[in-house]
Amino acid sequence: MTGQRVGYRRVSTVDQNLGRQLDGVPVDKTFEDKVSGKNTDRAQLKACLGFVREGDTLVIHSMDRLARNLMDLQQIVSELTSKGVSVQFMKEGLTFTGNDDAFSTLQLQMMGAFAQFERALILERQKEGIAIAKAEGKYKGRKRSLSNAKAEELRLRVAMRTTSKADLAEEFGISRETLYAYVRSAEVKELKERCE
Repeated sequence: MTGQRVGYRRVSTVDQNLGRQLDGVPVDKTFEDKVSGKNTDRAQLKACLGFVREGDTLVIHSMDRLARNLMDLQQIVSELTSKGVSVQFMKEGLTFTGNDDAFSTLQLQMMGAFAQFERALILERQKEGIAIAKAEGKYKGRKRSLSNAKAEELRLRVAMRTTSKADLAEEFGISRETLYAYVRSAEVKELKERCE
């Protein structure tokens, strides 16, 4: 029996478009995340890894969409191939099956290292840009994702626990990291008020 072709697509923020990834590539089912690839703590990635079975092929646009860190990339590919799932990267034109030769393994490591290096460069340039803007008095910090009223509504809905945090993040158009930041800021404010 031939397995399914399962697609995984990822962009870093909710306002980025997933459209170009796997465009025209036939897949039976697709999982999508709109969060950073800095680690593997991604809801749809976890769902995808739990869904694929022996004989399936996981299809990804490029290695950096699966992971931005070499250790995570190697671990995911190794776990999948050990249970009989092939991993195909369209942009790099590479497929891993678990029966890969030394050269294929080297390519995976090199491309994964480049993705990790690229992420480090992005963060470095971002810090340098912020430092220059601060020195010139132009840096005002990141624009708030939610108005004060929306932030208060979000905190109230989180406290009510009637909707999952992932669903709330999607509804409010923010990442889960941003949702947690809003919740933490309210907790810190409350703690300061109690101590005063």
